Amino acid sequence: MSDQMQGRVAIVSGGGGEIGSAIARRFAQEGCAVLVADISLEKAALAASDIQAAGGEAAALALDVGDAAQCEAAAKEAVARFGKLTTLVNAAVAVTPDGNVEALSLADWEQALKINLTGYFLMCKYAVPRMRAAGGGAIVNIASSHGHIAMRGRSGYCSTKAAIHQFTKVLALDYGPENIRANSISPGPIDTSRVLRRYGTRENSNRIRGPGQALGRTGTVDEVAAAALFLASDESSFVTGADLRVDGGQTIWKSATPEKDGV
Repeated sequence: MSDQMQGRVAIVSGGGGEIGSAIARRFAQEGCAVLVADISLEKAALAASDIQAAGGEAAALALDVGDAAQCEAAAKEAVARFGKLTTLVNAAVAVTPDGNVEALSLADWEQALKINLTGYFLMCKYAVPRMRAAGGGAIVNIASSHGHIAMRGRSGYCSTKAAIHQFTKVLALDYGPENIRANSISPGPIDTSRVLRRYGTRENSNRIRGPGQALGRTGTVDEVAAAALFLASDESSFVTGADLRVDGGQTIWKSATPEKDGV
């Protein structure tokens, strides 16, 4: 362990997911106490248990980010359990079924808004006062490369991820004077189990999707976690309102990636 996050306390929403749990583990390795919050308590508890087994400090919490009362309770729980709240990572995500606006149901559209955007709003709403009380902090919102480039049949996902970029900029302006920084990360194609189920192996995923990235390969959850650590730590102390594209160069040179490539 090192100490880039020593003395800090983080909530990671969506912390039971592969990207969220990688971020939670990396933060804990750097000395941060982490409240791993996820709609699946089982997944959150597994991530927290792994952190504890490695000598880190963590607790698990069931959290539906679309529920205001649960978001407020999560912020209170972090302070009650660890004494303060300095860091928030919003990594919860709803991936709606594919379909154009005629095919996509209103319920699916509203679910994307509820989790991918309103959920981020609610978590920030209740985390910010606790960060202020702690003397400042950092917010890291997980967006997507598909907030920069469009994808057929994914209006809900792409629209909400694009909105996160602007939401993050406004947070940065509103709370910068109070020493609260806000930044976002836009992962490109990342090899998660969902993606690997589609392509079979990492090698096959790289063969099919790699040509869509300037680096010629897909990314890993640990690479996203490293970016989150940078934005949450003092290594980025003069960075706010930024979007860090962890996409292997996907968005800088072409947008014609295979239609099923998603993050």
